Amino acid sequence: MSLATTTLTDTRGILALAALVVAVIALLACAVLARSLRRLRGAQKMVLGEGESRDVIAHGASLQQAFEALQGYVSDVVVRLDERLDAVESALTGAVSHHALIRYDAYNELSGQQSVSIALLDDRRSGVVLTCIHHRDQARVYAKQIRDGIGELELSPEEAEAVRVALAEEPSGATRGPASAPASGDDVSSR
Repeated sequence: MSLATTTLTDTRGILALAALVVAVIALLACAVLARSLRRLRGAQKMVLGEGESRDVIAHGASLQQAFEALQGYVSDVVVRLDERLDAVESALTGAVSHHALIRYDAYNELSGQQSVSIALLDDRRSGVVLTCIHHRDQARVYAKQIRDGIGELELSPEEAEAVRVALAEEPSGATRGPASAPASGDDVSSR
């Protein structure tokens, strides 16, 4: 038998055939892995962008740093907003939040209730009562300071009624009906 003649049925031929099958399987496996790697790189480019080349771990680390910086910024903003809100709430306690208007005839005339008492009070129940008394030939304006719901000077019945209506739990502001003097039975309606 000569060395040059080999057939597929002898040992060398079978080994060559087996090597060919293994090589084809390895080639198919490489093709599948190359396709999978292309998909992975495409997905990675979607996450990382096309600018600089870096890996997913570096990108994750930069996202973590950016998130921590954002968290610090948001915390600072929240602290500043809380401080501003406290300042605004403090300022609003001094703002006029209760008011009422009482109309009446000061001299028991039928002049169309041209006299008024206006109470302008804050949340501390302090403020001012303005009274404008109109008569045929004259008009007078009075102002009295209110602290904790009580006038520093004695209040007229109309001024006391304006303070009472302003501090009532109903919506603030009122106008009294056609009666000429304040009384508990008068019609007081809120605005």
